[in-house]
Amino acid sequence: MAAESPSSVRKVVVHLRATGDAPILKQAKFKILGADKFAKVIDFLRRQLHQDTLFLYVNSAFSPSPDELVIDLYNILTSYFHTSKGMLLLVL
Repeated sequence: MAAESPSSVRKVVVHLRATGDAPILKQAKFKILGADKFAKVIDFLRRQLHQDTLFLYVNSAFSPSPDELVIDLYNILTSYFHTSKGMLLLVL
């Protein structure tokens, strides 16, 4: 089994922002391992919100695939959107 890269072991702060009639979570920020897939975020939110259908967007720009790695989404966000906040923004 290959060793994981240091960037994928890193934890990423995920910031959730509800829009429209989406329910608001008590905790809007949480940390997740960069090596985890986006599907883990989706499953977590489905359990927290008791919703079967969720529409999630990164920085209000695109909806990632569930098999995308969280660290890859973070890297796209920080390089493409030139943000230095150090977090992954998800819009519900």
